[in-house]
Amino acid sequence: MRACIKQILGVKQSCNATGTKLHVALAQARITRVCTAACSPRFSLVSSVHPSVHSSVHPSVHSSRTYVSDSAYSQAFSAARDSPDSFWTQAGQHIDWFEPWTKTLHFEDPVFPQWFLGGKLNMCYNAVDRHVEGGRGEQTAIIYDSPVTGTKQTVTYRQLQDQVSRLAGVLVKHGVQKGDLVVIYMPTVPQAMFTMLACARIGAPHSLIFGGFASRELAVRITHAKPKLMVTASFGIEPGRQVQYIPLVEKALELSSHRPSKVLIYNRPNMERVSMSPEISLDWDEEMATARPHDCVPVPSNHPLYVLYTSGTTGAPKGIVRDTAGYAVMLKWTMSNIYALQSGDVWWAASDLGWVVGHSYICYAPLLHGNTTILYEGKPVGTPDPGAFFRVLSEHGASSMFTAPTAIRAIRQQDPEAAVGGQYPLSR
Repeated sequence: MRACIKQILGVKQSCNATGTKLHVALAQARITRVCTAACSPRFSLVSSVHPSVHSSVHPSVHSSRTYVSDSAYSQAFSAARDSPDSFWTQAGQHIDWFEPWTKTLHFEDPVFPQWFLGGKLNMCYNAVDRHVEGGRGEQTAIIYDSPVTGTKQTVTYRQLQDQVSRLAGVLVKHGVQKGDLVVIYMPTVPQAMFTMLACARIGAPHSLIFGGFASRELAVRITHAKPKLMVTASFGIEPGRQVQYIPLVEKALELSSHRPSKVLIYNRPNMERVSMSPEISLDWDEEMATARPHDCVPVPSNHPLYVLYTSGTTGAPKGIVRDTAGYAVMLKWTMSNIYALQSGDVWWAASDLGWVVGHSYICYAPLLHGNTTILYEGKPVGTPDPGAFFRVLSEHGASSMFTAPTAIRAIRQQDPEAAVGGQYPLSR
């Protein structure tokens, strides 16, 4: 295992520095394989690998548990390209529907094709409730690992259902209805995922903004999104410092031409309690203590699930709208067909909830597939050392992970021989 990791960290010349956080991106993005590291029937490292680098990868990588082969990829690619209707009709059977769709693909507008017309579903039901109803309520849904606060927590699917349904009740109590947008400005904590899922539960699109964004950037997004309600936290935690969110939110609301009706504040435990002005501020703990659970609301297939803004580095931030059905079907399909995971496996997408990777592969995809997802509030290095990723994988028994080339490069720079990481066995 240690030798394999060293080999992967060592393929410096093949790193794709411009990849879109494609696993451990090693060159050709067209072919995606699942490479399982040595001596481990469970741990797989997902890579985009060019054939020319095979000779430099440790031989035991090729004796892997699972391989998404070139031929399997080609067959799936061809089927999806040539017969998208039948291909995605089959994939759609793995999602639960309140009302079945009548047409899989409506291609009148080639720029904005419509998927699963006539169907009604709910993302939160598929990600949470159906697993509880199917007898998996006691399975761990979320592993929260926060080296910056020294906190570790597990949340079962049943506990997740309880938290999300009651939070949905809080949102509805304060006027959020199907179609109303909710802005989420939170650090990488389970409550951020609870909020995403609670919004999905009642059909309220969410716009999760990277925690710690400056007030002006936050204000631009609030002005454009016009949220009915905003959810935030007291502090973000970076190595060696706290980021006070409330002053950033207050300044953003001063700069914005839109003001949400309420701001729900999650006060992080063992830290200073904060609030805003009484007419707008809601306390998470107080609201949840008296909350009434809310059922999942069926929404049409093309109902917007979230709006995610671009960075704005090339102009004004642009809100990208993601609808529900096509997204759910695609994500569910990738977990078994790209990442070779089975329900119940532990999965780690080492990213941030504020990015599209976090939306898709920390929150929605693993929960849709019935996996256990790791939510990591830390860094590849410095929290506390370059062995952090290895510790998380080893301690939580992750079967597969997804990360960015920049993270691997940072680890490789500080621990080129995997001496620190090698202390953690990856044999489960």
